[in-house]
Amino acid sequence: MQLAKPALDVGLHTNNLDAMLAFWQNEAHAPFSELLPVGGGVRQHRHAVGNSIIKINHSREPIDPGQPTGLRALRLYTEHTTQSTDLTDPDGNVLQLCPVEEDKNLLLTLVTPNLQAQQDFYGEVLGLAEVNDSTFAVGASAISLTEGELRPFERAGTGFRYMTFQVFDVVGEHKTVLQKGGGEGMAPIRLGEVAYISFIKDADQNWLEISQRKSITGSLD
Repeated sequence: MQLAKPALDVGLHTNNLDAMLAFWQNEAHAPFSELLPVGGGVRQHRHAVGNSIIKINHSREPIDPGQPTGLRALRLYTEHTTQSTDLTDPDGNVLQLCPVEEDKNLLLTLVTPNLQAQQDFYGEVLGLAEVNDSTFAVGASAISLTEGELRPFERAGTGFRYMTFQVFDVVGEHKTVLQKGGGEGMAPIRLGEVAYISFIKDADQNWLEISQRKSITGSLD
């Protein structure tokens, strides 16, 4: 996968917007950067962590919390702490703040009962570099696989629901992932002049967004 941005974005959904915004801005020290309507009555409150974006999505109508996905915890590297600090946001999402380390901004922990299949997906299908045992680099971000129980889940629900890779060519990347054995989530669609996006699924059916955002790539062609 040819990345247009050397960082991973993470999306979550909440029914508890005010408390979540206060937590992520004040306790997680992720500054608000943009409010983006994304359709279907959903508004996305975007928060910057280095080059990564934490996307807090809130629907006009409450949504069923559902079962947790494999996305279980985030580690943020920040200048706002001098020691590792474990936190839990108002929705129960697990977060760890760590002191700044060179060339690191966040690490996403992904729980899987199918470690080898997930290693093959992130290493072979997506072509990410394995920097440590079962940890794959996305620029300054990383995805760490760990074995654990995962119950069947739907795309909709609260908590961490998806991750986003910014690329130069959504259509080409989407096609390549499917040819290599990745799962189809949603075929590429264009969101006006803002972005071109699609969704794929990994070996555990976690949803991964592929995004070609015009503000990053300069073009949607």
